[in-house]
Amino acid sequence: MTTRRTRPAPRPPEGTPPRAELARQARHVLADAVRIARWAAVERGPESALRTGVDAVPAQERAAAALNLTSGQIRAGWDRARLAGLVELHGDTARPGWRLHAWDRDDSAVLRGWVALFDAWSLVHPAPEGVAPSAVAEVVEAVPQVLSLLQLSQGPVLVPALLDLLGQRVEELREERCEVPVAGPAPDRTPAPADPSATTRDTPGTDGLPALLDWALEGLAAVGALTLDPGTDGRHATLTPLGNWAVWVKLEQICVAAQSPAGNIEQSAEDMLRGCARLTPGPARAEYRAWLAARTLSSAVAELLAVARGEDALLRGLAFEALRVVGAPAEAEVRATVAEPSLRPYALLWLAEYEGADPDDAQEVLTREEATWLWVDTAAAVADHGESELLVRHLESAVQGTVPALLDEVRAVGHPRTVQVLVALAAAHPDPALSKAVRRAAFQVHTGGA
Repeated sequence: MTTRRTRPAPRPPEGTPPRAELARQARHVLADAVRIARWAAVERGPESALRTGVDAVPAQERAAAALNLTSGQIRAGWDRARLAGLVELHGDTARPGWRLHAWDRDDSAVLRGWVALFDAWSLVHPAPEGVAPSAVAEVVEAVPQVLSLLQLSQGPVLVPALLDLLGQRVEELREERCEVPVAGPAPDRTPAPADPSATTRDTPGTDGLPALLDWALEGLAAVGALTLDPGTDGRHATLTPLGNWAVWVKLEQICVAAQSPAGNIEQSAEDMLRGCARLTPGPARAEYRAWLAARTLSSAVAELLAVARGEDALLRGLAFEALRVVGAPAEAEVRATVAEPSLRPYALLWLAEYEGADPDDAQEVLTREEATWLWVDTAAAVADHGESELLVRHLESAVQGTVPALLDEVRAVGHPRTVQVLVALAAAHPDPALSKAVRRAAFQVHTGGA
């Protein structure tokens, strides 16, 4: 445990350019996308000039004329801007993303934007027509092995060698999905008559892999991750410095997932959050990332929200901290919880910060009642897991200016833990008069009095 926590930050492979040079290359790849996003930010007025609506085509024509690009380049650049987080869609409205604002001064923001585009390579280049969606999905899942081979080779690799590896990986994926037969009568295995109209859409085979490999390599080349050259011995692929660095980053993430800092990677969401309760924010976020990296995001988000719906207020707050690490993929699920009273304040704060609000100002999105409910919920977490001094200090964070006003609103908000919180606060506070008033309020809530 000590060794893991003091492990120095890993260094990229020898020969990897400095981050400033990598960011310069990423800016070059996304140059058109940035120009289009900035044009849209100026032209949009209350809504984006390139939103998906009735005026999308006229907007593309105006952008093409203003930027001296073709309509096809405008569409491609706009898609890249969306995938790289340079613009953010909110319904039919697109707004400049935070990465666009930081583009010229923050190399980390640039590299994160390019990695987001790299992760979405399969959306940049349309898949070949007439190929089963399942075959496309298999190739997308197998591409990381192809990229790993390219990185390990530290140079060009012939396409036939990549095709062999891709075929092996696809077969492995199909074997992994084979289900163990259940006990019972053996099914009828009489072969059905051949259907001459059957296509690869029904029974995906390996015949289409060469075309799918070409599609994958062209898609990765389109985002600047590799180059394709004819070569004297045949066509070959080579990772660019950006692609080499990105593959190394992904492998490091896998290593982090395999050795999470606090060893909670294989735990349930509830046990993982309990393990993070005593960590400071930095190590806790590292633990969240490791736990998330080992799971599909949809299942991880569902598990975190299930914990948030429980009775432990501390875990509720920590669950939403972990969801902040998830970011955009959790937006729809978090937005759906706004209708749940126990999660509403947390969800509103999460959404406000996701949409760009400063965390210190995000509280302004809450009504007085919601802020009071959140105060009681946080007090419940402190009462259950913290020290009495923390509970007394928590009293100072209430939005009400006086203790009598706070008590009146706490009694009215109807939080299920109100009585326990007030009793704990009365026991912890050193002022006898205030303690008596709080205890009286707890009794009134308990007995249903005014």
